[in-house]
Amino acid sequence: MIAHLDTTLYPAPTPVPNPEIVYPDSDGEPMADNTKQFRWITVIQYNLEWLFAPDPTVFVAGDLLWYPVEGNNKIRQAPDVMVVFGAGKGDRGSYQQWKEGNVVPQVVFEILSPGNTLAEMNRKQAFYNRYGVEEYYIYDPDRNDFSGWVRTEADLEVLESTASWVSPRLGIRFEWSEAALHLYRPDGTPFASYGEVSHRLELALVAVEQERQRADQERQRADQERQRADQERQRADRLAQQLKALGINPNQIL
Repeated sequence: MIAHLDTTLYPAPTPVPNPEIVYPDSDGEPMADNTKQFRWITVIQYNLEWLFAPDPTVFVAGDLLWYPVEGNNKIRQAPDVMVVFGAGKGDRGSYQQWKEGNVVPQVVFEILSPGNTLAEMNRKQAFYNRYGVEEYYIYDPDRNDFSGWVRTEADLEVLESTASWVSPRLGIRFEWSEAALHLYRPDGTPFASYGEVSHRLELALVAVEQERQRADQERQRADQERQRADQERQRADRLAQQLKALGINPNQIL
């Protein structure tokens, strides 16, 4: 005889839902270790934002966590600066690639500080290579060391020369020498700090104000000349009326 299990005493277990995976917005690491590193990060980020401001499909971010794999919040990296063509502008807590049409950040920058180790940078390079970055640039402002990698058919390949390199994606030019690294926009304008741009804007505003004042002065002089001409015409009209009253035709006066 087969015994039947009393389901009232032993109900079926309730399925436990899988816990929602949290993708933190911060890795707990500072954006920069010193003012020089911070300045380079912000100069690159701001200038790229200004360069691509007219294009709504280009997203530029600094120190933003990038999660390339859905379901794994351990696989992540926060490039000092990254540029994404095709993701669109807008604020984000992190870059979760599967929510961005699976668009991979095409260009990333890393600005080194004395705290960066060779092993750490090797891990970053392996990460960027594995997850499809097209261009990867590293600059050490303390040593003035600049290196770049560009993707070939399969892997990121190191640039043989960076003396005067133009980014295929960004169109910007890197001018590196033993003295310094300089970056230029496609039109040849050098990258500038926020302070330099603000100063240029102030000078431009001053020039605009001076031009407005000159235009106002010219308009005032024109108004004065018009008033004098009106007064002369009025005097001539009064004289003509007086001559007519005396019986003299003003048109016959030489």
